[in-house]
Amino acid sequence: MSISTQEQQRDRRFQLRASAAEEELIKVAARRQGVNVTEFILRSAREKAEQALAEQTRFVLDDKQWKAFMAALDRPAKDKPRLRRLFQERHVAKRRS
Repeated sequence: MSISTQEQQRDRRFQLRASAAEEELIKVAARRQGVNVTEFILRSAREKAEQALAEQTRFVLDDKQWKAFMAALDRPAKDKPRLRRLFQERHVAKRRS
């Protein structure tokens, strides 16, 4: 799940404070990855945000949302020929050996 992409215009500003040690750590890591500090911080924050959302295990739904969710679960599965073929292929790691 990727909500934000690098192609989107960056027109918002974040302000944060860091210790001298944190600043140096971030600068060194950004240099070693070949990106500027802004890109490093945004990429790291974006990855952490996506991970946090993906790990969310509790959802609160109102009655209308619950009914829609249950209806989606109760619908018969659709045949997906491309997906069926994909699952019949050997795993990419096993193809190389």
